Amino acid sequence: MVCTMPILRALLRAACTLRRRSQRPAGLPADDEVLLDAPDERLSPALVAAALGEYGPAAKLLATTRDGAEWENRDRYLGRLVTFARSRDGWLTDWLAAAPHDPDALLVKAELAVRRAWESPVRAEQLREVGPLISAAAESDPRDPVPWRLALDHARGTHATHTVFEALWEQAVRRSSHHYGCHVAALRYLSAAWYGSHRECFDFAERAAEDALPGSLVRALPLRAAFALLMEGPRARTTSVQEERIDAAADLAIELSASFTPGDPWPAEVRNLLAFVLVARGRWEEALEQFRRIGPLAASFPWSSVSEDPLGRFLEARDDTRLRVACAAPIPGRADRGRPGGHYA
Repeated sequence: MVCTMPILRALLRAACTLRRRSQRPAGLPADDEVLLDAPDERLSPALVAAALGEYGPAAKLLATTRDGAEWENRDRYLGRLVTFARSRDGWLTDWLAAAPHDPDALLVKAELAVRRAWESPVRAEQLREVGPLISAAAESDPRDPVPWRLALDHARGTHATHTVFEALWEQAVRRSSHHYGCHVAALRYLSAAWYGSHRECFDFAERAAEDALPGSLVRALPLRAAFALLMEGPRARTTSVQEERIDAAADLAIELSASFTPGDPWPAEVRNLLAFVLVARGRWEEALEQFRRIGPLAASFPWSSVSEDPLGRFLEARDDTRLRVACAAPIPGRADRGRPGGHYA
């Protein structure tokens, strides 16, 4: 597939030149306008300051999310700050030196330690060593569910039993019953790749989505279950029931996406995941609509799961989708002679 894809795309381009000139889909930004993991207006100053070795804006940002109980934003900003700290952590070192008991600094420290432990060839051993850091972050602010999301990830990597995991899950949902990050962590634990099965994964995700509030990203949780199944490729041998659940998950995520304005950074990752699943299912028109709604906001996930160049893979998938939709559309002024307008495989 990797070798034939460039040839296929060239053939599609040649076949669809006329259609593209007359019916080029509107609403897609140019390739050079698309940004990968673009920070929003709150996160951007914190990242710029961290690049200069200053921790103040990051500290203020996380403190604001904690004081306002903005747990979803807190988890999202934490992830981006830790991603930056993995290669440049001088600002974090200075922050911890100046405020060693700061709940926000302790949370960044714990998340960074967990990520580095996951990369170790002796992952379980390294994760056990960072357990006290997660406990310290959780104890520094008992209201915060984000350390418990870390604890759930930690439990998965240390081969914790279902009993231990369920106890951690209870602590997490007690603090925020619909926290997206905690739900994603639980879903990973229940996945077939870890300690569950595709059926358990879908059952959990569908129940959570049903209970979630309108507009909650938890309503996209079944899409995560669908992605986990699709990532197994030919090994998955999907049944008709599983395919129905994948499509139902996509339908639910389409409804969620429609509740946000196009180009909104909040659902950008979910929309990227939705586009990925729709492309995998050959639902080209719907995939194209999601690429329009994504606008310039490409996300590393899920494209990094299938390529070392996530932005390039996003653009390639978007281009392929646009071409397939153009090829399926009738040429203006040309009579339909009954030729099927099916999809190219």
